[in-house]
Amino acid sequence: MHSKLLAAAALVVCCVSAACGGITDPSQNATETFTGVLNHGGPIQFFPFTSSKNGEISAKFTSLTPVSQAIVGVLLAQAGSGGSCAGDLGLVNRNDFAQLNVSVFLGQLPGRQYCIGVYESQTLTQAENFTVTVSHP
Repeated sequence: MHSKLLAAAALVVCCVSAACGGITDPSQNATETFTGVLNHGGPIQFFPFTSSKNGEISAKFTSLTPVSQAIVGVLLAQAGSGGSCAGDLGLVNRNDFAQLNVSVFLGQLPGRQYCIGVYESQTLTQAENFTVTVSHP
């Protein structure tokens, strides 16, 4: 009986830890970097990623060129069927005022497939190269 109780307790401990899909400590997050070019009137640039566990997400632009003071839009959505960033996406968060080196999307995220989208939120006068970094569980 004692060994069954210990086995059950070990299972409970495992399932509330990150090893069994629990919440991931932000210091253990994966970091993914996406790059692209925004053109005036161009489409949203989508990038898929998978969060395997629950935890905190953040994103920030680490490069905007040639205009480093550009203000751009960024959105987070649940991916469509098969992890696709096309079609019907479930909007999670949106920021029309993203700037260089300022975090966006600070918050909790359940483990799923997602898409980050980058778009022109204020009129661009020339093509804008960007690099956005996403930290997720």
